[in-house]
Amino acid sequence: MNQHTTTLLVIGGGPGGYIAAIRAGQLGIPTTLVEAGELGGTCLNVGCIPSKALIHAADEFEKASHFASGSALGISVQSPRIDIGQTVLWKDGIVGRLTSGVAALLKKSGVRVVKGWANIVDGKTVEVIRDGESPQRIGCQHLLLATGSHATELPFMPFGGPVISATEALSPKTVPGQLVVVGAGYIGLELGIAYAKLGAQVHVVEAQERILPAYDTDLSRPVANALKGLGVATHLGCSVLGLDQEGAAVRIRNAAGEESALAADQVLVAVGRRPSTRGFGLEKLRIDMDGHFIKVDDQCRTSMRDVWAIGDVTGEPMLAHRAMAQGEMVAEIISGKRRHFSPAAIAAVCFTDPEVVVVGATPQQARAQGIACIDAMFPFAANGRAMSLESKDGFVRVVARSDNHLIIGWQAVGKAVSELSAAFAQSIEMGATLEDVAGTIHAHPTLGEAIQEAALRALGHALHI
Repeated sequence: MNQHTTTLLVIGGGPGGYIAAIRAGQLGIPTTLVEAGELGGTCLNVGCIPSKALIHAADEFEKASHFASGSALGISVQSPRIDIGQTVLWKDGIVGRLTSGVAALLKKSGVRVVKGWANIVDGKTVEVIRDGESPQRIGCQHLLLATGSHATELPFMPFGGPVISATEALSPKTVPGQLVVVGAGYIGLELGIAYAKLGAQVHVVEAQERILPAYDTDLSRPVANALKGLGVATHLGCSVLGLDQEGAAVRIRNAAGEESALAADQVLVAVGRRPSTRGFGLEKLRIDMDGHFIKVDDQCRTSMRDVWAIGDVTGEPMLAHRAMAQGEMVAEIISGKRRHFSPAAIAAVCFTDPEVVVVGATPQQARAQGIACIDAMFPFAANGRAMSLESKDGFVRVVARSDNHLIIGWQAVGKAVSELSAAFAQSIEMGATLEDVAGTIHAHPTLGEAIQEAALRALGHALHI
């Protein structure tokens, strides 16, 4: 059996794992990373990056289709066609360049990458298995678990055949005529909207009484209106019973107990994700768990000394940028630096059309915590840049403490508001007040002016409304 030792052994090459490995390498820590699949994990290969590429292609196709029927801009084109195979090749090209870039960065940092399935022997030893090769045993001083998460499967409608997860939805061979999406959270709606723009008739089934149930109604309402405009049918307060006998329709039941069937060429199940805690010997460590997640402290330490865990496997929020920040921190702690994971806020972005951003506390959350707060929103209908982009729906909202005007939350819904998320998070992280933001000169004409105007409005003197 091949054997070697290292100071830090990382299981999982997703955003958290590869960032931890790169930073550790930069700090001179001998590091080995084990990954069975492609470097970059779910995010780069079958998640964040490819989904945004497909969403962009769908947006461009829908825009061309819009121009084919006339436009106030004076643009007219012939009816467009899309070669979905070429679209997937383009998307795969982006993924390939990014994963190759990760491999190059790991090599530059001196990280040893081992391909294969990790199997934990104990807290200091991992065996790596690869088809056709002898097992490799790796000893380590520090073990970092960065195994991520996977799509949740419905037991009565498992993945296979017409039932797909987001992974398969991101590499379509054809655009289905009828697509049923189970789950109206951010994954289901992002992909459902993209498919609707590509020409599919989309039905969305959600057990809750509204779409995007994790967001407040002010934020979800513009998205609901956009769904209607795209012809997407929503079936709210409905439970899924499974496929019919022919496998050509999804049976659903509404709150009144009435059953019906939705014709489906494909069924996208997007009901959440579960931490990947099985198949690599985690149970041998007997570490403390928090439900399905690995329990960690504010340094991402588990209950076993020198065993660490980061990212989706440690709980909500299951976001790539959270995992990256945790991975960097763990590497620095191992190198001797003093660090704790205590962000003031982490932005969550929903790449629907329109986009949704939430950073920090909403007005409802702040008041539920007993915080006296003021909030104000500025509509994009009063923003010149939004009007020039033909996107007047949506707003920016700020939440601040009543006593000292310390900003504790931002929310926005509208075209391209994902690009405002950094400014939102930075203002909270730096302890900005309403006066700080209101007194900052914002470039004109930009969507960012709505940030300043929201702060001004909270202070009682907005200038453009």
